[in-house]
Amino acid sequence: MTTKKIEFMISRYKAGLIDPPVFYAYTMRVSKGMSILDALEKIRLEQEPTLVYRHSCHHAACGTCACVINGTERLACVTRVWDLDSPTVTLEPLRGFERIADLAVDVESVFHDIREDWTYLQPAEAIGKDPVEEEGRHFTRFENCIECGSCISACPAAGDENTFMGPAALAAIHREILKTPRKKKDLLKLAGGQRGERWCRRALACSRVCPTKVYPARHIADLRRKLEKKN
Repeated sequence: MTTKKIEFMISRYKAGLIDPPVFYAYTMRVSKGMSILDALEKIRLEQEPTLVYRHSCHHAACGTCACVINGTERLACVTRVWDLDSPTVTLEPLRGFERIADLAVDVESVFHDIREDWTYLQPAEAIGKDPVEEEGRHFTRFENCIECGSCISACPAAGDENTFMGPAALAAIHREILKTPRKKKDLLKLAGGQRGERWCRRALACSRVCPTKVYPARHIADLRRKLEKKN
């Protein structure tokens, strides 16, 4: 068998048009090597030109295609449809973020608690001439984190009303402590603050879904030990 029929149940949303969100079904034949992102591209080209989702690199380097696939946060570009071993694939946007449209969310909040002067943020490498640079803008990225937002989406505490800063920010704080020990006192104060480590439920979901193995839960556990020792 070279192809098989798969039903894709995609959560659709357009403010004022498809509002509240509704699942739409799209059926197509899928080959063995096809990724979820390949399927989305095919659906958009052949069945639903208004379908909205985010993507860029197609090889797990940018994190933009992250979404909830059959209930779990994954990168659409490297998740193979056949590997899910299911006749139905359900696609939803990441949880805990402002929804733009369909599967696209605004992940700007990932950076709200990460300071620009931390060494955890490194200048992005330039590939050729970037016309955006002429506009005076610059880009930074985490060392290993690809800013996909999966850990925040999976975290059971991130959506609570306590405004928990979330696993990405706490992992960044711990990495900054390791790289810049002189900042340890101030960084631990931040991690132990009202929006910090105390809200972590130790579910480990953030580490399970991280596509680049940053293991935020491990960083949070190390922060907890440092805070307990401090007290």
